[in-house]
Amino acid sequence: MKETNDELKARLRAEYEKDLEIKSNLSRKYDDKNPRKISMIKSFNYAVEGIIYSLMSQRNMRVHYVFAVAILFASLFFELTRIEIAILFISIIFVVVSEMINTAVESAVDLTTTEYSPLAKIAKDVAAGAVLIAALNAVATGYLIFFDKLNPITISVLTKMRRQGIHVTFVGIILILILVIGIKTYAKSGTAFQGGIVSGHAALGFGMATSISLLSEDPLIATLSFLMAALVGQSRIEGKIHSLHEVVLGAITGITVIIFMFKLFKI
Repeated sequence: MKETNDELKARLRAEYEKDLEIKSNLSRKYDDKNPRKISMIKSFNYAVEGIIYSLMSQRNMRVHYVFAVAILFASLFFELTRIEIAILFISIIFVVVSEMINTAVESAVDLTTTEYSPLAKIAKDVAAGAVLIAALNAVATGYLIFFDKLNPITISVLTKMRRQGIHVTFVGIILILILVIGIKTYAKSGTAFQGGIVSGHAALGFGMATSISLLSEDPLIATLSFLMAALVGQSRIEGKIHSLHEVVLGAITGITVIIFMFKLFKI
């Protein structure tokens, strides 16, 4: 049934008054005695909700928090100056804030469009790049702060391990291969060189990195070796050949075998 002009005017008037009432309710906080206090409390709650959301929904954010807690806990055992502690806090906060901004950008882009767009890709890539730069800055900062304090301890440990023989590395690598293939065969998962419950590439990569670290007697070379091993593991995850759990298990296997061999064969 078609409504008359009077009925249309009455309906529009009612909708207009309802809209005014809604806007009035939303703006009441500015008419109270302490509008600033109410506004600040709500803003604080919104900010906390944003932090909780990013922590609960973003895996990378949880990783950042774990590393941040570990680094701050480790810093308690070193005699850091106030300036060093301040720089450490700034670097950690820089990474966390960058990750939160990246999450906000991704959410905003997803809200704007559900189809592929080159501009949307650029926005997400640039935001992710900002997080990467912040993370690299944090790694460099940690290296500069902790290197001199760890260097004497590391050199002492590496020197003792180095005396146990270079040939142990070769035997250890063979044992890693045998152990990985044995685990895959027993678990009936994957093939000898691809897939499976444990990553053979990660086991070999971290095993070799451990050997290089123990034989080189150089903390910088040891750090670079483990970085290369981590890149091997990351490539297996990105290629969807292994999960993070399988790569970590492979890394633990490789490191454990090499250290066990160095401790077993003493020359």
